[in-house]
Formats: sequence, C-alpha cells, structure tokens
Amino acid sequence: MNLRNYNQQPYHFGFILAANQMNFTLKTIDNLPNIKWTGNQLPEDPGLVNADYAQVLNLYAKPTPGFTIGILGSLLLHEYIDMRFTPSLSFGERILTYDILSVTGSDSLLYTVDKNISSTLVEFPLDFKYRSKRVNNFDAYVMAGVNYTLDLASQKKAEQNSNTTTVKINKNDLTIDVGVGIDFYTQYFKFGVELKMAYGLFNLIKKEDNLYTNSIESLHSKIFQLSFTFE
Repeated sequence: MNLRNYNQQPYHFGFILAANQMNFTLKTIDNLPNIKWTGNQLPEDPGLVNADYAQVLNLYAKPTPGFTIGILGSLLLHEYIDMRFTPSLSFGERILTYDILSVTGSDSLLYTVDKNISSTLVEFPLDFKYRSKRVNNFDAYVMAGVNYTLDLASQKKAEQNSNTTTVKINKNDLTIDVGVGIDFYTQYFKFGVELKMAYGLFNLIKKEDNLYTNSIESLHSKIFQLSFTFE
C-alpha cells in the first residue's frame, strides 16, 4: 500500500490543473418576443442602425471550454473529513445569442447576434471533503462548499470593444459548489480526479437600458469543472 499514513497527517499542500465549461442560467423578461424596442434602446450595431424598432425573438446562452490552475491546502478535521482551500485562476468565455427581428419601414431583417463575454476569474473556494474508507490505493469522496469569485475581465474586455454594444456583467459572485471525486495514492504523491458544478447566487447582468441587457431578467453563473489534483 502506497503512502500508508497519508490520511493521518494533519495537513497537505498541492496544486490543481482543470478544464472548465463556463455557462449561464438565463431567465428572460416576460413576453420578450412581443416587446418592441425603439429609440435609445436600439444599440448602434449593424442591423439596428436606422431601424424603427426591433424585437428579440429568442435569447439563449452557449458554453465554451476553458481552463483553471490553482494551489491547494487541505486540513484534516476528522478521520474522513477534510477542509480544503483552493485559490485558483480560471479562464473562459460565455456567449449570449440573440435572434433579432429588425424593422425599418416596410422592410424587415431577421438575424442572429452573438455577444461574447470573456471571464478571468480569481477564485477563493472553501469546501469540505468527505472521504470513503481507503481500499488499497484508492478512495472516493463527495465535496461541497462556497466560492467567492472576482471577474477581472468583466469590464476590461467590454471597454475594449467600443465599436459595438457589449453586454457587461458584475464582477463579484458567490457560488455553491458540489462534486465527486476519486483519489489514487501513488508511491510519491496523491493524484485526484474531481468533477464539480458551481452555481452562482448573484444576478450578474448589468442593465444599461438597451435591448441586449433589458431582455434579461436574471443571469446566473453555472460552471462545470473537471480537476486533476496533485498533493
């Protein structure tokens, strides 16, 4: 049996490499397809310039892959319970897709607009890990915790894209994290594989009185992450 007394040690340190998939849980305002957006609510984007009015017929979020790196500190609380702190840096992007009907006089144009929202998240997750009894060089676990995130790119990226109207989100969020994993005890270190989901508690949309932001009632972060830990 490798690292026989590993789980009796009071604390451990290591690092994390992970792949993530960032997405949003999106709720639109009531009766969205029937609302006519006019005047200053129409952004100066191609397809909307000089339009009499526009309608958002459909709106949905699309995920994209990203990656995460971080460090890990683990404190033994009980024979099978650890408290972990894993400050991390995550990179990713989410896409809001709008199906828009633009009407100018007797002419109408149906088109699709993608609004890319890039994120660089500084994360401070604190979670509790409940392990099974070790069998030879393996054990399984479940985990749950909270994670404060600060999005460094939420405003910076939006300000750089001055040619078109951007969708901005708030930079602070708090997520609830739940997941499962398996630990493998090698001769020199413990290697873990973990799958977790994070759901944001804060409404991230920043209303700016245009059809892109005002079409959204609530926008919550939803992130899936596959992590590889080395301790």
